[in-house]
Amino acid sequence: MAVPTREQLIYLLYEAAELEHNLMCTYLYAAFSLRSEGEGLSDAEAAAVARWRKSIVDVAIEEMGHLAAVWNITCALGGSPRFGRDNFPLGPGLLPASVVVKLAPFTDAVLQHFVHLERPITSTEPEGEGFAYDLVYRRGSARPHLTPMPMDYQTVGEFYAALGQGLRVFVETHGESVAFCGDPALQLSAVETDLGTKPVICLKTATAAFQAIVEQGEGASESSRTSHFARFHDIRDELVALRAINPAFQPAYPAATNPVLRTPIDPRGRVWIEDEEAASVVDLANTAYALMLRLLAYSYRVPRPSPEKQLAIDLALGLMRAFAQLAERAARLPAGPSNPHCNAGVSFTTLRDAAPLPPGDSSRQAFGERLDQLAARAAALDTGDARVSSARRMFEDLAQRAKRGFAAAAVEPAQSAPRRSPALAVVPPAPTSENGVDHIEGDKLTLLYEGKRCIHARFCVTGAPTVFLANVKGPWIHPDAIPVEKLVEIAHACPSGAIRYERKDGQPDETPPPVNLIAIREGGPYAVRGDIRLDGAPAHYRATLCRCGASKNKPFCDGSHHSIDFAASGEPMTDSTDMLEVRDGALEIDPQVDGPLRVRGNLEITSGTGRVVARVTQAKLCRCGGSANKPFCDGTHARIGFRSDR
Repeated sequence: MAVPTREQLIYLLYEAAELEHNLMCTYLYAAFSLRSEGEGLSDAEAAAVARWRKSIVDVAIEEMGHLAAVWNITCALGGSPRFGRDNFPLGPGLLPASVVVKLAPFTDAVLQHFVHLERPITSTEPEGEGFAYDLVYRRGSARPHLTPMPMDYQTVGEFYAALGQGLRVFVETHGESVAFCGDPALQLSAVETDLGTKPVICLKTATAAFQAIVEQGEGASESSRTSHFARFHDIRDELVALRAINPAFQPAYPAATNPVLRTPIDPRGRVWIEDEEAASVVDLANTAYALMLRLLAYSYRVPRPSPEKQLAIDLALGLMRAFAQLAERAARLPAGPSNPHCNAGVSFTTLRDAAPLPPGDSSRQAFGERLDQLAARAAALDTGDARVSSARRMFEDLAQRAKRGFAAAAVEPAQSAPRRSPALAVVPPAPTSENGVDHIEGDKLTLLYEGKRCIHARFCVTGAPTVFLANVKGPWIHPDAIPVEKLVEIAHACPSGAIRYERKDGQPDETPPPVNLIAIREGGPYAVRGDIRLDGAPAHYRATLCRCGASKNKPFCDGSHHSIDFAASGEPMTDSTDMLEVRDGALEIDPQVDGPLRVRGNLEITSGTGRVVARVTQAKLCRCGGSANKPFCDGTHARIGFRSDR
């Protein structure tokens, strides 16, 4: 058809989503099969393999960003994004004969296959051995059809070029307001993810999304040094060099090619996982993967701005982290007696349908049940392997995070009753305690003290010694010993947020600061000021968060940086400092299990002396103490075995 229909465009976008999704899975599978330090590699080989793993995972993450861009374009056209796909290996006809997709461990042939898939249109890179179809066929037809039909293409870049041109003709024919009739609030944006995803609202933004996909990966020119093609090409060159030094170099475990969890009807090209432990690990990983897809689909049913939309994305990404741990474990376990030549591997099994559940209480209940089941099954499988233990901890954290987040989405928080003011006491009043927070009643305010957050900065005992009585037994805080406005100033100076207050005299309580700030203390913690949401729950406006990795009260600092002689500059180099359009608002801080602090919101990161280090809306901040790119995470936490439940 000279002008494509909306249905035809959505049909092709579904293929684009399946293509990006499948490529992401195959790249991750190869990365999960790579060996780690201490697994039969020399120091030079281990360092190289670690670089390759990071590079391949980075490519897979970018494919995830491409997938989200395709979902957004689909949504902009009024369609429901495609989250499902066929299970591996893909049969002939689902994609053109030049595009072969199957799960296989990292080998020379697989690496060449990746180079071939990501090749520019001008490249003559051959297909990897064992990946070319014997049969050459055509899917398309020159005859006009009202029914959507597939198209043929030699490279993925060629496919996106044709799809972009079709969209352009459609918009030029119908106009932008008619073409982009979908609700943009349903799409994913930089608020929910750090995948570079932007809402699509017009031809310009849709074209920019297609262009980013092409330039970053499929369809980039051969001169690009950051494209997926270039990165796979560089890995291939380094592999050849290391093989010249050690011909026996094997960078990966012999994970299965196209593993399956049940006896296949046609066993050719598939490996049935019979080993009991391997099958259980893969089953758990597949369950996490399927739930991840459900949550992603659900997020496209919840409009922005919504904490529930963000929660669904956070839970999905958390499941992917746990999945990675299980996938690496599976590649190190035997497949079973029928396939003694290879190990197992995750199969990325998809359900018959990954359609979104309807928004509301029923979906929250279903998600909560499934996360509890994952945590329980992981606990049963945890017999001491570090990767399974890490996955278990992540599942438990996600289950608890879901309970808190979905409960908050289901009901409005109850308003607390005003506190009655007792008569002025001659001695400091006895506190009442609630959830670890002492409430000390004064005449004009209630002073709150949360001991577990205190870092003993001593602004209180030095600024108001008649209020905060040092070195006494029993009650030690007397809120009425100084004028209330002076006491409020002392509370505001407390960097940890351990000291807070609730006014009773009709004056306003503390308000969020006009600029969200994280100051990096020399050899110490992050000092945070903003409208803080910690793990999705309000955490007031001040906090000091551990960055040395040693605190026993994570994510808060407990002073352990002193006892371990933590050495880290409070004056890192300046990064991006472009002024933000908005400088306040909610500051979401989500401590990743065994990982960094994930921060989202308008934020200025400053040095200890106040110099601007970076202005960001998203960041992952190191809290293991080991990053070579402080304050930002560089993945060192995984290498050094950093552990943190929160």
